[in-house]
Amino acid sequence: MIKGWGRELGFAEVGIAGIDLGAATHEFQRWLELGRHGSMDYMARNVDLRCAPETLLPGLRSVISVSLPYWPDAAGSERVLGERTLGYISRYALGRDYHKTLRRRLQKLAERLRDEIERRGDGIPFAARAFADSAPVLEVEYARLAGIGWLGKHTLSLTRQGSWRFLGELYTTLPLPEDAPVASHCGNCTRCLDACPTRAIVAPYEVDARRCISYLTIELHGSIPEELRPLVGSRIYGCDDCQLVCPWNRFARIGDPDFAVRHALDAPPLVELFAWSATDFDDRLAGSPIRRIGHERWLRNIAVALGNAPRGNPQIVAALRSRADDESPLVREHVGWALARHAAS
Repeated sequence: MIKGWGRELGFAEVGIAGIDLGAATHEFQRWLELGRHGSMDYMARNVDLRCAPETLLPGLRSVISVSLPYWPDAAGSERVLGERTLGYISRYALGRDYHKTLRRRLQKLAERLRDEIERRGDGIPFAARAFADSAPVLEVEYARLAGIGWLGKHTLSLTRQGSWRFLGELYTTLPLPEDAPVASHCGNCTRCLDACPTRAIVAPYEVDARRCISYLTIELHGSIPEELRPLVGSRIYGCDDCQLVCPWNRFARIGDPDFAVRHALDAPPLVELFAWSATDFDDRLAGSPIRRIGHERWLRNIAVALGNAPRGNPQIVAALRSRADDESPLVREHVGWALARHAAS
């Protein structure tokens, strides 16, 4: 019944997990102790909430884990990455902000559960909370426990239909029958490790966020380390390299329409994006997850990409010079680095 309702709401997979996270909590704490979370201090602040899920919902008995595919009908990733005058944006961020879409559908699932309990009139206490990358939740582990995906060596949730999918959770006080965890099907494959531009996947199932391009372009508020800037290439928001090479993603299908490409962001010219004002940024990216990073970090990322663009392009040099005296010290620093790269050619 619950799984049928979930599929009616557009979820590709729906599974039910218990709340015992087992060894996953120890691995998470080890990751923090190694400092691999970088400047994401909120990870350390909320460690108790991640490792003791009942603190987020008193009386928690079960977790309903769901997945929602997002792979868009977009310009070919290899082509965009190969043309260094274009900016590459992680495929998950080309359409609508997934947080709202997932939470809204999970809330509808919770309402159906509540209505069914009230219809039966058996007096079962019911409470639920919906999460979509919006709270300290070990969502990949819940997906594994619920049988809707295994932990890939890149630390993302993986299925036989690939990894291009968002995860969400509905915490509930209902004692629901648990599904069996899904077995891993990565075998001896190490393509994701080999493809990582910055070698952020330091070992199977271990990522050092401080080297990850997604962290550098989205989570990091300050300067991108100089030694890593050339490796960022033309990636201006996130990175998909570890997923692009995964054999299982050959079986991916076009995802939910909510995540269809907007504003031609699947193959945008860097020079055009760099000319956006703060107002342009806010207006054109309304309803997009990209808006979270703000205009300043957007320009920082594009400056790095322009510094990695083909040398001798007068449009690129002119674009960089137009912001050489930008009011933001962060932007000026990265523009100066990029201009120095072009001057040295």
